[in-house]
Amino acid sequence: MARFEPNIVAFVCNWCSYGGADSAGGLKLSYPANVRLVRVMCSGRVDPEHVVKAFREGADGVMVMGCHPGDCHYRNGNHKALRRFRLFERMITQFGIDKRRFELEWVAAGEGKRFQDVTTSMTERVRELGPLEITGNVVEETTHA
Repeated sequence: MARFEPNIVAFVCNWCSYGGADSAGGLKLSYPANVRLVRVMCSGRVDPEHVVKAFREGADGVMVMGCHPGDCHYRNGNHKALRRFRLFERMITQFGIDKRRFELEWVAAGEGKRFQDVTTSMTERVRELGPLEITGNVVEETTHA
């Protein structure tokens, strides 16, 4: 039986986290190929609809990555992302999605190794959880053997 490879969607801020991904590439650090980057201007701009849509369209896990608190290009966008993350986490559990499938991380432009570590960790965690199946309005967690 083939090993389950999860689909991970990562919303990355333009100013820091996207640079972290670029830094990882520049340092020739590999990170899971199943992590799909969605570049946004600021982590504070990620809306609950974006997260829900990612899950509905096949993501087994979703990440939001932004600048470290205090380093936001837009001053407080990452603080907004943190407040939203707490709400998202409650919201997705109400939809029946394990909160371990959703993660918020701070990654600076020069932190290629950190980018590699957080994407690898998320991929491994979601791989252990197994595939996420959404049928209609009901989410079914499948056990992965």
